[in-house]
Amino acid sequence: MTVRTVAVLGAGIMGRGIAYVSALGGFQTHLQDLSEQALEQASQEVSALLERGVATGRVEEQAAVEARRRLRIVRGLAEAVREADLVVEAVSESMDLKIQLFAEVDRHAPRDAVLASNTSSLSITEMAAATERPSQVLGMHFFNPVHRMKLLEVVRALETSDATLSAALAAGAAMGKECVVVRESPGFVTSRINAMIGNEAFYLLQEGVAGARDIDRALKLGLNHPMGPFELVDLVGLDTRLSILRYLHRTLGEKFRPCPLMEQYVAAGRLGRKTGRGVYEYGET
Repeated sequence: MTVRTVAVLGAGIMGRGIAYVSALGGFQTHLQDLSEQALEQASQEVSALLERGVATGRVEEQAAVEARRRLRIVRGLAEAVREADLVVEAVSESMDLKIQLFAEVDRHAPRDAVLASNTSSLSITEMAAATERPSQVLGMHFFNPVHRMKLLEVVRALETSDATLSAALAAGAAMGKECVVVRESPGFVTSRINAMIGNEAFYLLQEGVAGARDIDRALKLGLNHPMGPFELVDLVGLDTRLSILRYLHRTLGEKFRPCPLMEQYVAAGRLGRKTGRGVYEYGET
């Protein structure tokens, strides 16, 4: 199938980023959220990214104008998905929430539409089971910040068809992404490895092996990582990382047991950049 219209569900950091690359990639794009505030912030951020892209020469002015025309802000889910060829869910990492959402999308989206989840670790097969079209469900795991990160993990669930996979790969390429195909497994590839690195970094910090800034510098200078594990977890959100680790611990065993220090940070509300304080402090948000 050919994707012409993309519906993005959830106007948070990931959802607005996906909407940006979708509109810039040539797709009619519907960005949906129940929160007017989230939609307003998303619209402003997408416009700011386009302006910045034009100013820096990364985006042609006409392309930015056309991307703005393609992006539509929508509050109602049924309205957002009823003409979509591809629906990308980008809500919180809660399986119960995602299952409920997929069941609802299944009732309102066209019968030939592909349904995708941006989850970084949860089971696509379980989400697909909530629909009447499991062969048309897969994962499209984008990375933060979406407008800069080139990778897209395309996750094949138990019943994902070849046609569904091909449609997702073509859409991802049009959005400027380099795609890797992953068979469904807890944490896929990147989240599984990142979770382990980040968790071990917290154990090093807890044991006093080194300070947070020195651990970050060591991985950037010694292993050529673009960001240190603490810089990354503050960007992703400690609560999100902890949720992933708990899931991996349940499904893959003891090697993913969350570090107690991370648990403490989350309990204290130190969730990263979004709260102004995580491993590092960022001032008021």
